[in-house]
Amino acid sequence: MNNWFNKNGIHLAIIAFFVVITFAYFSPVLQGKAPQQGDVLQAKAMQKEIMDVKAATGKGPLWTNQMFGGMPAYQIWVQYPLNITTYGIDVIKGVFPDPVGTVILYLIGAYLLFCVLKINPWLAAAGAIAFAFTSYNFIIIAAGHSNKALAIGFFAPILASIILVLRGRYLVGASLLALFMALEIRSNHIQMTYYLFIALFILACIEFYHAFKAKQLSVFGKSIAYVVAGIVLAVLVNAGTLWTTYEYGKETIRGKSNLTTDKAEPANGLDKEYAYQWSQGVGESFTFLIPNLYGGASSIDEMIKPESNTYKAVEKNLQGVDPRQAIGYVAQNLGTNQYWGNKPGTSGPYYFGAIICLLFVFGLFIVQHRWKWWILGSSVLLLFLSFGQNLPLISDIFFDYLPMYNKFRAVESILAVVGLLVPLLAILAIKEAQEGKYDQKYLVKRLTWSAGITGGLSLIVAIMPTAFFSFTQSNQPQVLDALAQTLQNNRGAAIEIINGVVADRVALARADAWRTVLFIAIGFGLTWAFITKKMNMQLAFGLLALFILVDLWQVDRRYLNNQNFVSKSDLASHYQPRDVDNFISADKDPNFRVFDLSLGDPFKSAETSFFHKTVGGFHSARLKRFQELVDHQLTKSINQDVLDMLNAKYIITQDPQNGSYKMQRNATAAGNAWFVQSVQYAKNADEEMKAISSFDAKKEAIVDEQYKSLIDTKRLGTGVEGFIKLTNYTPDHLTYEYSSAKDVIAVFSEVYYNKGWKMYIDGVEKPYFRADYILRAAQLEGGNHKLEFIFHPTSYYAGEKISLAGSILLLAGLGFGFYSENKKKKKAVKA
Repeated sequence: MNNWFNKNGIHLAIIAFFVVITFAYFSPVLQGKAPQQGDVLQAKAMQKEIMDVKAATGKGPLWTNQMFGGMPAYQIWVQYPLNITTYGIDVIKGVFPDPVGTVILYLIGAYLLFCVLKINPWLAAAGAIAFAFTSYNFIIIAAGHSNKALAIGFFAPILASIILVLRGRYLVGASLLALFMALEIRSNHIQMTYYLFIALFILACIEFYHAFKAKQLSVFGKSIAYVVAGIVLAVLVNAGTLWTTYEYGKETIRGKSNLTTDKAEPANGLDKEYAYQWSQGVGESFTFLIPNLYGGASSIDEMIKPESNTYKAVEKNLQGVDPRQAIGYVAQNLGTNQYWGNKPGTSGPYYFGAIICLLFVFGLFIVQHRWKWWILGSSVLLLFLSFGQNLPLISDIFFDYLPMYNKFRAVESILAVVGLLVPLLAILAIKEAQEGKYDQKYLVKRLTWSAGITGGLSLIVAIMPTAFFSFTQSNQPQVLDALAQTLQNNRGAAIEIINGVVADRVALARADAWRTVLFIAIGFGLTWAFITKKMNMQLAFGLLALFILVDLWQVDRRYLNNQNFVSKSDLASHYQPRDVDNFISADKDPNFRVFDLSLGDPFKSAETSFFHKTVGGFHSARLKRFQELVDHQLTKSINQDVLDMLNAKYIITQDPQNGSYKMQRNATAAGNAWFVQSVQYAKNADEEMKAISSFDAKKEAIVDEQYKSLIDTKRLGTGVEGFIKLTNYTPDHLTYEYSSAKDVIAVFSEVYYNKGWKMYIDGVEKPYFRADYILRAAQLEGGNHKLEFIFHPTSYYAGEKISLAGSILLLAGLGFGFYSENKKKKKAVKA
């Protein structure tokens, strides 16, 4: 045991250091506070019905009616109890308070990668810090993108596992790959996993080329076989997650369009403009080196300081007006703030660190390993793809032809992979310098070149910031005209204020450029001292880790700091009901919907969903048909007939004069289910959409001709004398009673989704069909009967069984892999 501690003491000390610095960064968690994250709060509202049912029954439902009239719960919150990695994610989230566990995952995962690369422990610690504290990794935590953060956290250990396989440690490498890839997939952010696979595919191509060149294709083939086996096992472990996501994805806004007449609607996948909305600016990529070059976040924090140029310009030209309020008005209404890039807005830049950028360039000069070309090639390609609409020549090829690529939005987030590759080459550069392959003069010369390139660019920005950057928005003339009009055509005042904004942006860039010059000088000095043996190696590596941490820490604190934390009681009470919410909640009807127009756009917020089942909501994977209904019937103008068929029983508005909320009861809401007197057939979705633009939902049903065989018009009555009512409600199990003298067509105010919903009459499964573009309907036999809709998707229940088998195989693989590894070590010792 003592021998084990002696051998691994340094690793334990570094991990302890990681824990200490993470808790130091997130010190408010020690006071019982938690981060206030926008997306987490939205998720809390999305999950409200799911969690209420889980609390009452012990199991969360697979369907929720809380948003968009109803949707599967797969992408909101679902239990996968037979998937072993569910418990792995729970451990990461549960051992340490949020978000400490995520950052420790960043650090330990990257440290494992660098140790597998046989890098000095303290240098490996420096690399782990460089990856973990990359600004984007903290910005997404601040925003509440928890699943994305977890997925990024598994990037490094996945790569480490693949390296083990490529080195011939097949069993342990493949079993670890299966584990980390399974955890990666279970993190449930397929977009990040997909982007990682682009880089891994390039790595495989490079390894194949060198294996072919060295005539070692059989060895390469064996390695690939183990890698593929590990990935397949990870897929099996996550069969339930992947199957439901795949099945549901085809029905969402990422799937095929149902309409053909709307030329603006993409035939398949996301709308390109929507997918490219957050594209990295080409010049904006220099924020890798100088964080505030483009103003940092979309904020006015610096502009509202009394010493700022903007504040002084407003104070001078708008006497008697509070400059802070005026600047806030300009930012909100004209989109003019510190950030001047082309994105709709940003929470902060992608900053890799001044020292890391210096060492990355140094690595381009001295690293001889073929991985340099993998890192460089992958980084350049991913950078080009991050440009999206700013470089359509390349982006469009991938968007139009690469399978699944058009399912993802915010293409700039592909830079998360570059955030791992850049520190990787930077640390490999120091490793090569350490190994003594080159003489000192060669290394010092290349290091000087690297400092000249990175420091020189920073120096130019510090001295002549406007030489290459304009610091103005692309729509600056329009902003100026709008501001002048707001100021009663006082163009001179508008020009002064805009010039003040530009001057503040320049000042921010200049300050950070000088800051970057300082850290490059420190990085150069430490690396030079190490190369020339003026400083002990361990001391140099330790100081390098320290200054990389200081550099990134300071920038990260701009976007995630103590102000992001609040008491847990404040989080628990974040959603407070309004008087209108209390009034609506008193309605004992078990299932109706609310349409909240007080939010502005009811389809971009889930807040109302915390209190009511809503027509609106917020989710990036909403059903395609429902989105088409929104676009054509509830956006440009509100179709009352559609609100009626969706059983929107209450409509909330806000008085623009005094801000008070008003509630109107919709007297024509159709209810939970009803019998119609007639059926009107439509040839396709286009005709359906046109037909529901004006119809009486209670009297007629609009049905696609494909369902004609399910309707026998000869046996139909009008249903006028009968009734149908909802008698019991849970999100995934609806029970009705109905009575009718003859067969009748019933329409249900429930979203049609045939990938799991089944209808039973007196316990016998019966067919149903789609009506009114989005709802369920069925021909019901006459008499007095009990009708049930039960959501029982094969993709989930069969997927869970496959996940159980995969989980057992994963545990067996890990056990056998480490047993074999230990056996080899014992043989080696005896030999």
